[in-house]
Amino acid sequence: MDWTEKYRPQTLDSVVGNPTAVNSLRAWARSWEHGIPETRVAVLRGPPGVGKTTSVEALAREMGWSIIEMNASDQRTGKALEDVALRGSMFETFADDGSFTRSTEGGRKLIVLDEADNFYGNHDKGAMPVVNALIKGTCQPVVLIVNDFYELSRKSSAVNDSTLQITFKKPQASTIAKALYKIADAEGVEVDPEAMELIAQNANGDMRAAVRNLESLALGQDSVTLEMAEGLSPRDTRSDIYDLMKAVFLGGDPAEARRKAMDVDEDPGMVLMWIDENMPTECTDVGDLIRGYEKLSRADIFMSRVYRRQYYRFWSYAKDLMTFGVCASKRARSKPGTRINFPSYLGRMSRSKKVRAVRASISLKLAQHLHTTSRRVQNDVVPYVRDMVNNDSELRLHLADELDLDADELALLMSKKADSKAVTSVIKEVEALRQARIASAVPKDALAVRIEAPAPSAAPKASSQEKPSEVPVEAEKPKAPARKAPAKGQRSLFDF
Repeated sequence: MDWTEKYRPQTLDSVVGNPTAVNSLRAWARSWEHGIPETRVAVLRGPPGVGKTTSVEALAREMGWSIIEMNASDQRTGKALEDVALRGSMFETFADDGSFTRSTEGGRKLIVLDEADNFYGNHDKGAMPVVNALIKGTCQPVVLIVNDFYELSRKSSAVNDSTLQITFKKPQASTIAKALYKIADAEGVEVDPEAMELIAQNANGDMRAAVRNLESLALGQDSVTLEMAEGLSPRDTRSDIYDLMKAVFLGGDPAEARRKAMDVDEDPGMVLMWIDENMPTECTDVGDLIRGYEKLSRADIFMSRVYRRQYYRFWSYAKDLMTFGVCASKRARSKPGTRINFPSYLGRMSRSKKVRAVRASISLKLAQHLHTTSRRVQNDVVPYVRDMVNNDSELRLHLADELDLDADELALLMSKKADSKAVTSVIKEVEALRQARIASAVPKDALAVRIEAPAPSAAPKASSQEKPSEVPVEAEKPKAPARKAPAKGQRSLFDF
């Protein structure tokens, strides 16, 4: 049996390295004993292997709750989440042993979405609206487990505003070593202290990786030596954007902030937006704010040179200025309890994405019709077209028909909603006009000609006794009009 499963902590008190996070999770669970709390969903965030899933399972055992779990290996489309998680969050259920206890009597179920930051494309289509509905209206406790909180929070503002976020940190190497000693004693394996220290350090805060490394070395052995442990390679880890923001504003070590920037898998333009968003709240001193924005503005100059000249070596200068420079400029401490915020610019752009797409579509159609550029149409033509469309019903109908405008495009020009009566009536008139145009394109006498023409089989057959009629005389063919004699002389410059 895998040691990570064999020695998985069964109680919250057995989870190592995160006592604060464990106590916060227990307090949130106990708030459900008095009814539905104000914060219905908890988000456990932190790197892999620090005990997030283990803590959730231990919590369910401690509270006597049943678990409904969905992870990345399950189908997590919007319909699947709605059928399993959303419906489960609204109704009562039976416990694992078949007994039924009402929620008011403590018989709740814990709904767990593991790896909730990994909702991708069509495979998990429609998942985020269901997650938002869970956050706002669940009647049962819900836990979202994420490795990268930024990846989840950028898809939903409700995750930032309406959930309890509990951070699990990497345990210290000494804490990992103590837990590994207990496992080694239970397995009857003697481990050299230097070897144990090296195993704990190479795990880089990942308790699960440390247990597996110990198991790989001790399997079939009575002892683990330093030479055996030296064959292990250190675990490669990546930092997220929140770690970088803490290093820049709270760490106080400019060199560490610069190193964190190298580990974050984000381009400098995104990092610059994060720092710009959080600098006013983190830099409480006016002098810190002035010095910080001076460094950030210089970094922005280098970023513009990168895009203008396509010379990407300037990225290193920009990164150094926005991380090392901003951190070195900060001399006063931040206010306790300040929160790292997601860039509001990205949120506004996300909310206006559909409107911008419709505006671009209208500009392109008008540009093709007027034989000009989309930029000129958007700046100089659309404002006047909007006024004319709202004041002239005939022009409105003609424009919707000629440019083939849909309801969204017409609603943007009329400054109304797409399902409003004014917009839908114009769309219906355009459809009726097109149907009438199609009907009028068929010749009126075409159908009558086909009906009046006699069928070949309906012609009467002549009897054998009847005399053959005289052969009719062929009608004279009309003579072709006589050609006029060409006029004498040259009539034009092109007549030779």
